[in-house]
Amino acid sequence: MVASSLGSLEMIGLIQRVKQAKVMVAGEITGEIGPGLLTLVGVQRGDNQASARRLLDKILGYRVFPDAEQRMNLSLKDIHGGLLLVPQFTLAADTRKGTRASFTPAAAPDEAQSLFTYLLEQARESHKIVEAGVFGADMQVHLVNDGPVTFWLQTPPAG
Repeated sequence: MVASSLGSLEMIGLIQRVKQAKVMVAGEITGEIGPGLLTLVGVQRGDNQASARRLLDKILGYRVFPDAEQRMNLSLKDIHGGLLLVPQFTLAADTRKGTRASFTPAAAPDEAQSLFTYLLEQARESHKIVEAGVFGADMQVHLVNDGPVTFWLQTPPAG
């Protein structure tokens, strides 16, 4: 089993604090936000709706925005910022050996699309400003990284 050889796997969110961000497909903007979080999302084998929910809770509550003393004490919920979710299967790659990534840890495309769609739906129910890229599309992502501040989020398995 992949999970046993790679440790416990969970859905991945690479969050970047941004002044603004947008994603384009075939020259058309599919999602655009002002200040907030651009989140690249990787779905791995064994992820499920509970994994997606835990990741979303962490994304919305992670304290990466400055307070009055310029300390990272505020979350996306606190600042009412935008959330741009972009599916990116390459985040689930195993890069430990050689010079070419293995995508064995990545969820099958149908499963990954279903979980990304679920994550997006849950995000739209939980947060006011949510935009997204297009699963499986050739996307161009434009951003103005604020800081830069970037964090790799991976929630622990349920247990």
